Amino acid sequence: MGCHHDMVIPWCSSMMRLLWFLFALLLARSVADAATANYTFTVESMRVSRLCNSTDIIAVNGQLPGPMIEVNEGDAVAVEVINGSPYNLTIHWHGILQLLTPWADGPSMVTQCPIQPNSSYTYRFNVTGQEGTLWWHAHSSFLRATVYGALIIRPRNGSAYPFPAPDQEVPIVLGEWWSRNVVDIESDAVSSGQLPRESDAFTVNGVTGELYQCANDTFTVDVQPNTTVLLRVINAGLNTHLFFKVAGHAFTVVAVDACYTANYTTDTLVLAPGHTVDALMVTNASAGSYYMAVQAYDSLSPTTMAVTDDTTATAIVRYNTTSTKKNATPVMPTMPQSSDSATANAFYFGLRGPPSPSAPAVPTKVDVNMTIELGLGQLPCDSTQSSCSGKSVAAAMNGVSFRLPSQMSLLEAQFNRMPGVYTADFPDAPQPSGTPMVEGTKVRRLKYNSTVEIVLQNPTAFPSENHPIHLHGFNFFVLAQGLGNFTPGNVSGYNLVDPVSRNTLAVPTGGWAVIRFVANNPGMWFFHCHLDAHVPMGLGMVFAVDNGTTPDSFLPPPPADLPKC
Repeated sequence: MGCHHDMVIPWCSSMMRLLWFLFALLLARSVADAATANYTFTVESMRVSRLCNSTDIIAVNGQLPGPMIEVNEGDAVAVEVINGSPYNLTIHWHGILQLLTPWADGPSMVTQCPIQPNSSYTYRFNVTGQEGTLWWHAHSSFLRATVYGALIIRPRNGSAYPFPAPDQEVPIVLGEWWSRNVVDIESDAVSSGQLPRESDAFTVNGVTGELYQCANDTFTVDVQPNTTVLLRVINAGLNTHLFFKVAGHAFTVVAVDACYTANYTTDTLVLAPGHTVDALMVTNASAGSYYMAVQAYDSLSPTTMAVTDDTTATAIVRYNTTSTKKNATPVMPTMPQSSDSATANAFYFGLRGPPSPSAPAVPTKVDVNMTIELGLGQLPCDSTQSSCSGKSVAAAMNGVSFRLPSQMSLLEAQFNRMPGVYTADFPDAPQPSGTPMVEGTKVRRLKYNSTVEIVLQNPTAFPSENHPIHLHGFNFFVLAQGLGNFTPGNVSGYNLVDPVSRNTLAVPTGGWAVIRFVANNPGMWFFHCHLDAHVPMGLGMVFAVDNGTTPDSFLPPPPADLPKC
């Protein structure tokens, strides 16, 4: 007799405790064998001068971006987060699989209650089986506009990159900047039922570059001629896809979202919010200075509705030679038009996984088939929206506008089998045309180790925009992408040989994508748009993955210092 998720009987409870005890011994031994990287994040207010204004922001350890976490594959990580800010806060380790450490994943009210002001919580997790560029960020309110940083996982000692070793590595963290308090910006948007105002600037490693008013700082990279530089590029922006170029140089993409790729050559990187790209750049241009340039890719259709920040952030690549003129104006790259979906889709659609035998095997037997339609619409204003007039902008997956619980996190409710916090009736298919949007905390239960295939459909009806959809707790294979409406059963176009793996997928405007993953990690895993403006609007859902039957497939109990609501 097995232990069913919905029943609690003494035999099952005892067996679960025994299984967890056995796994805890295994886990303790594996952690003891791994190096542990210890960090302390103190989150506080900090005054920063940008764009001719002084602005109070929330930052980690007085830094923007925050501290970079650097580890080797196989290491353990412990980050004590001390919340000295006036806001509730959580930290998410974007792309970390959190295998059997779901309590460290971080999304507020999904896997934990937030860390309240003057409180702390230590996130503990391993980075087993992952290499590349990831990042961390606040996962509560709009705080991630300034609470973010890089998370670099190098091969374990004695191992090498699956590409020629670079001579230099440079993290490039792209962000968005507002000259107002970002929590107030979100509060105003939610209260009025409207979208938040666009950002005032973009940033490269926390600074805008010299094309803005009162610009007083530019990130500069000094390089040697004829060397290879590994750029670790992260889009930490809240709401904007970004084009990234370096004048006079091309890139060879070797990884995205900490998943290795086949070599992909381009002169333009395209990153949705949440994406990371590892790209090799050879310094074979004439000695001199060259701008890195960052501009918005505005995917909204029709383009007449676009309200994206149209400014340009810059950094400088400077050749370290005697012939480089120190004060010469850097060369500026020719940037795509902001609405250039052809360039964006060519990049997103063109990526492939590494060639065999390095390519991970795509599971062929599918246990769960879903189609999830991403929808933008309206709902009646509610009583908390004090400045809302009649209708509020809203978003939904399969007609359900997702609402987070308020009294207990979903993971605690799952672990404690607490009724009334969520319902396990998220629909597997879009609702019939004309069905009203509903609000709810609906999850989709998945059996442990089941293979899940999802068709993500971005409607062709106006308005539409490219939605970067992020899955917590898993990487997924991107089997196919296209424009228009997906044709059910059209599997002949699936790439089952070398599909790229990602944790965040940009579903094209008026298009679709097909992903597949194995639900081998028990817990509650958020699946949501990474345009932060769309999360409080409801563009998300949660997968509730059941326990397995072996000691290493059971949801562990919460840590003693897990924050309380």
